[in-house]
Amino acid sequence: MQNSMSRSDFDRLMVPTYAPAAFVPERAEGSRLWDQQGKEYIDFAGGIAVNALGHAHPDLQQALMEQAAKLWHTGNGYTNAPILRLAQALTEATFADRVFFCNSGAEANEAALKLARKVAHDNVGEHKSGIVAFKNAFHGRTLFTVSAGGQPAYSKDFAPLPGAISHATYNDLASAAALIDDSTCAVIVEPVQGEGGVLPARQDFLQGLRELCDRHGAALIFDEVQTGVGRTGYLYAYQHYGVTPDILTTAKALGGGFPIGAMLTTDTLAAAMTVGTHGTTYGGNPLAGAVAGKVLSLINQPAMLDGVKQRNAWFAEGLQAMNQRLNVFSEVRGLGLLIGCVLNESWAGKAKLFNQAAAEQGLMVLIAGANVVRFAPALNISEQDVAEGLRRFERACEAVLQGSPS
Repeated sequence: MQNSMSRSDFDRLMVPTYAPAAFVPERAEGSRLWDQQGKEYIDFAGGIAVNALGHAHPDLQQALMEQAAKLWHTGNGYTNAPILRLAQALTEATFADRVFFCNSGAEANEAALKLARKVAHDNVGEHKSGIVAFKNAFHGRTLFTVSAGGQPAYSKDFAPLPGAISHATYNDLASAAALIDDSTCAVIVEPVQGEGGVLPARQDFLQGLRELCDRHGAALIFDEVQTGVGRTGYLYAYQHYGVTPDILTTAKALGGGFPIGAMLTTDTLAAAMTVGTHGTTYGGNPLAGAVAGKVLSLINQPAMLDGVKQRNAWFAEGLQAMNQRLNVFSEVRGLGLLIGCVLNESWAGKAKLFNQAAAEQGLMVLIAGANVVRFAPALNISEQDVAEGLRRFERACEAVLQGSPS
């Protein structure tokens, strides 16, 4: 019989890099979850935009079990059919010709930045190594990606950091233009800044970055780790904007909960990554390939993507009505089912309070910085669960306004 584990065991056993919720999830189905005490929660967090088809989706379970009965892992000295089918599906659905598989968004961004520098090194020279990123961005927790992310709080304690990375102001094309020149090898940008506050890019901003990269021979990298695989109502957000990158990174929803990441790019750029230049032991695992292949086949359908836009309307209408009563948000923004509720000045810096109060009411939500409550629910969440979740969220907001999370 397995030992019963509690939240206090986290503090006893785990490296303290997280401060998880007071409750411990035990089982889940669809957009509902139950903790060890049997309390039910509606899930507006989606595992941080990962559980795109909710919890315990039967088709994903079947894909995993069927593959688990055949082949789990071989290492990168061999290939496998599930991952090749996934690569074909991704290239057929996007601008890309080639795919590199890994295990996470951070690894995908690491590969993208390395690819951009390798291409510039091979074709121009070592001096063309500059990377332009954006303030308040988030690209992962490796030393390279945390340096590219423009949030010093995440990087300052790990100096010295990788060099030749500069940060412009997001949605400010003039700020970016002042940094991008012929020594720039790459510009990396999120179409919607997720951790930075659920802030969508402006059309002219992304189009301007594309033109600047073309002018200076730099690779344009779209970090779509959070916005990808249907989250915005398009398979990838670049399709919403009509601006095509040279390199795209994807993870989170791609596996629907099974760890997988990928870097997508063109034949021309991919040619720089010859045998031995980069690698990963687990990347391209057949288990991940089988599950992600099923995820992609279910999400990349007109009805599913149109449904994301419909669900955005449910949230927008509900949040607008709630805010008319409570006046707690200055703005509700985002794309599709990546939604940010920006707290007004009276509650600035208190997003964590709303997160905790929501849990008390049986709702799982996220924060995006100190000022934004973030929703990233399953793309197939039911209208009933949206309505009930918003009722619970309103009760949570009322509790915070009254001075008590409970």
